[in-house]
Formats: sequence, structure tokens, C-alpha cells
Amino acid sequence: MFFLISYEVDLSSYADPETPSRGDHAASSARFIRAEQGWIVTGALNVRNLQEATPQLRQIEDAGDTQLDMSQLDALDTAGAYMLQKLRLKIEASGAEFQFVNLKPDHEALIERVALAMPRPDPVSTSRLSVTDLLERMGRGVVGAGMFLVELIAMLGLFLARLAYLLRHPSEFRMTALVHHCDQVGWKAVPIVALMGFLIGVVLAFQGSVQLRQFGAEIFVVDLIAISILRELGILLTAIIVAGRTASSFTAAIGSMKMREEIDAMRTLAIDPATALFVPRILALLITLPILGAIANVMGLFGGAMMAWIELGISPGMFMTRLLEDTSLDHVIVGFVKAPVFAMIIGVIGCHAGMQVGGNAESLGAQTSAAVVRAIFMVIVADALFSVFFAIMGI
Repeated sequence: MFFLISYEVDLSSYADPETPSRGDHAASSARFIRAEQGWIVTGALNVRNLQEATPQLRQIEDAGDTQLDMSQLDALDTAGAYMLQKLRLKIEASGAEFQFVNLKPDHEALIERVALAMPRPDPVSTSRLSVTDLLERMGRGVVGAGMFLVELIAMLGLFLARLAYLLRHPSEFRMTALVHHCDQVGWKAVPIVALMGFLIGVVLAFQGSVQLRQFGAEIFVVDLIAISILRELGILLTAIIVAGRTASSFTAAIGSMKMREEIDAMRTLAIDPATALFVPRILALLITLPILGAIANVMGLFGGAMMAWIELGISPGMFMTRLLEDTSLDHVIVGFVKAPVFAMIIGVIGCHAGMQVGGNAESLGAQTSAAVVRAIFMVIVADALFSVFFAIMGI
């Protein structure tokens, strides 16, 4: 950044006795006189009279190729040198040539110093990416994704190792932390999960009734609601909601402790961070996510039954009979098998992102956002893999 600090080059000590004093220099304004070879500047060009010289400088900008004779310039400070340098840059930018002539040594040194301090915009790269560059970026992205998966597997292995250790030494297990996290992850998520499940059931029943009524197959709306909620939507949407509120919570809590160097303090006190921080959080998810999934399933069926009753006239008794007769237990099992896997994914990603937080708040915010996005993405990918697997197995 260019800081304009005005100081004046005083040549009074080198001038003749008849040369005006410094005070007279300050008072005399600079004048730009048209000459055969260009322009001649006289007087003093400094911060005190720069405003008066500005209109004359604008006339020179439109003069094309020109020279500025500086032999009669009595005083010059950094403000004047800055304006002269801007004048030269503008004229040269228009394609014309500009030259200082008959510069005094002090004025020349000052103008050169100001020219070196002028701000220069960063060069804009206009080169197009080649095929090699695109392949390099793609390769780096693939390697980065692979390294991220390796780190997640390492975090999962660390959790399993610490869990096995605690099973052998139950006295070191932190039951209070587990109960606390079960309350935060599970109990406080019940309202939003229940509301989500209810609304999903209502939407499925309404949309299903609109489509099935065209074929006189309204009764099959019960099968649509049951299979959609029990097999896919109940546990999947519950996992997405938990990923949004819990993965961010884990990352923010662990990341804040890392920023405040509390994790280093725990290691100093011979407290293993994985045992104290990771195991209670991930274990709480493993316990509560299936329960939340069951709540979402029940509320989804309840909302679907209400809408089927209102829209299609299917009584709750008929809905329940159809549900028990035509819905296989396999759909319920398929949904609940996914719950522990989703819980493990969310917990591992949230704890891993918390340990990646640096020493500033910007890093904490970036890792928190990344944890939510990664957790939701991995949950959807895992659900897709489950769907393919169960389809191949015929379940």
C-alpha cells in the first residue's frame, strides 16, 4: 500500500542570493507553460498548492506525446512527485510517450522513489488450462479424497480400539459423559425428528393418493407409505437431520477445545482424548440414532394414516390391518440395519473434523461446515450402497 508522506526538497541552500526563500517557494503555485517541445513547469509543486495545479495537469493528459521540462521547478515534495508519476502513467497508458527533461538530481531521486512505491495491481493470468493441468487437478482431487478416507478409517480404528480397551477396563468408562451426550444427541432431537417423520408421512399419503386414485388403487397407498418410511425415508432423513445438528456440534466442541489447547492439556494430564471425547460421543450416536429412527417411523405411519383417512376415507383400523398383513418384517430390519452404520459415519466425521481445526475461528467455521456436508454426503452414499446390496441379496 502506498502511504503519502509529504516532505519538501528545499534547494534554497544551493540557490543564488536572489533566489526566493523557502516561504516564497511554498507560496508560489506551480504553472505549466506550453512550449515547442512540450511543457515547462515553474514555481513549487507541493501538497499546499497541488489542488491549484490539478486542472493544468489534466490539460497535459490529452496532449499526446510530450516532454515536461523541470529545470524551472523550484520545489517538489512527495505529493507533487506522486501526481507527476500518475500523469506519466496515464499518458503512457493511452499509448503516448512522456518524458521528464532537465531534472534536478534531488527531484529525480524523489520521483524515482515515488515510482518504486506506487501500488501495482497483481498480474491477471489469462492462460487457459491445458489437458495436463486438468488431469493434474483431477489427480490431486482423487488423492485428497483417498487420504480423507484413510484418515476416517484411522479414526474409526482408534474408536474401536479405545472401545475395546474400555470393555476390558469398565471402571475407566465415563458414564456421565455418555448420558450427557445421549441427552444432547437423542432426547433433544426428538421434537424435530418426530415432526419431520409426521410431515413425510402426510406428504407420501397425499401424493400417493393423487396418483393411485387414477387407477382405482387407493388401498395400496398403505403399502407405499409403509415401505417408503420403514425401509428408506424414516432412517435416512433422521440420519440427515442428526448429521446436520450433531456432526456440527461435535466439530464445534472438539475444535474449540483444540483452539484453547485443552486437548494438549489433557494429554499433559495423561488423559487420552480419544477415550474422553470420541468414545462417549460416537457411542451416544450408536445408542440414540436407532431410537430416533423408530420415532420417525412411528410418526411417519401416524401422519400417513391421518392423511389417508382424510383424503381417501381409509379408517385407522383398516390402515393398521393392511399394514400388518401386507408389510414384511424385512422392511423394518433393513431400515434398522442402516442405523448403526449411519451413526458411526456421522460420529467419526464430526470428531475427525474437530481434530482438524487450527488455531483460529475461521478454521473452526470451515471445519464445522465441511463436517456437515461430508456427513450428509457419506450417509447418502452409504444408503445407496445398502440399497444396491439388499437388491442383489433379494431382501
